[in-house]
Amino acid sequence: MSDPLKYQRILLKLSGEALMGEADYGIDPKVIGRLADEIIEVQQAGVQVGVVIGGGNIFRGAGLAAAGMDRVTGDHMGMLATVMNALAMQDAIEKRGGFARVMSAIQIHDVAEDFIRRRAIRHIEKGRIALFAAGTGNPFFTTDSAAALRAVELGADLLLKATKVDGVYTADPAKHHDAKRFERLTYDQVIERKLAVMDTAAIALCRDHRMPLRIYDMTVPGNLMRIMRGEPIGTLVDAS
Repeated sequence: MSDPLKYQRILLKLSGEALMGEADYGIDPKVIGRLADEIIEVQQAGVQVGVVIGGGNIFRGAGLAAAGMDRVTGDHMGMLATVMNALAMQDAIEKRGGFARVMSAIQIHDVAEDFIRRRAIRHIEKGRIALFAAGTGNPFFTTDSAAALRAVELGADLLLKATKVDGVYTADPAKHHDAKRFERLTYDQVIERKLAVMDTAAIALCRDHRMPLRIYDMTVPGNLMRIMRGEPIGTLVDAS
């Protein structure tokens, strides 16, 4: 008999950069395929799944603004990049026999549904994987903030941030070999120590609504299901 699942409803945050694999731009079909397999696995095990996808593999609004573009224009381009990534993930999921719906925070009816909270909840209750695109629909807000917002709106049991590092460290482990990994942090510790977990607005929203956040290494196959079974993978950020 398989272990009982600890979580019934989750919100998974995938960065756009995570979809690139070893490439410098765009989407690696092998990476998005493996992620789709893991998402389908936990959904078929009984977990209701929502996903927020970033767009940094195509366009990043802050980066475009730093290069001289108007920040609002850059952020709108970044939102459209997240829609492209969500469509790619929908295709990967459906090719594997799963069911997915792309819901956008900006109106783009030919390719995605509008985000409506009650409809999103109905999708995941029906066994569909809800892919949330276009961030919050507003400039100056990151997809991290969108992930925290959607997690709260859906009443998720856990917000997950999938990264290429196995948790939160005292310093960049790639540059500092003596960096130590935190197993658990409070929201206030993340903010006070300025740890690169999520942006401050996202952490504050999680804190205000007591939304637990776990940061884990998505490059290790099976990690998502291990977390669903209650294994202490990565770093947990919560109120305790």
